[in-house]
Amino acid sequence: MRLSGRNKIKPEFSMSSMTDIVFLLLIFFMIASTLAKELNTIDVKLPKADGKTENRNTISVTINNNNKFYINSASISKAAFKRKLLNEVDLNKIPSIILRAEKNVDIEQVVYVMNIANNNGIKVVLAVNPQ
Repeated sequence: MRLSGRNKIKPEFSMSSMTDIVFLLLIFFMIASTLAKELNTIDVKLPKADGKTENRNTISVTINNNNKFYINSASISKAAFKRKLLNEVDLNKIPSIILRAEKNVDIEQVVYVMNIANNNGIKVVLAVNPQ
């Protein structure tokens, strides 16, 4: 009489769980790389506060400690700043900007940008680092 067990070990390898993991990693890296491309490349030390200023559909205005102005990542002189900002708002039809000013920037520079925005009906969001 020949006895055989019901549970036989099969030498096959199932790839379904491996493909699930690879697929999830692919989606993760695709999303992470898309978000990394859209970050501003100007390194400024923002003041700390509660809140979040993460909105990718706005124009970024940056003022560094040397009082240099940037629109998105392009450097621009203060004399041409107003014209360039209004052109960017008209081209993109986005009535809001994110103002990224370093800690030690004179308040006059921040008020200058906010006055331009206020006079032209542009919403201003002040960027900060989370506490």
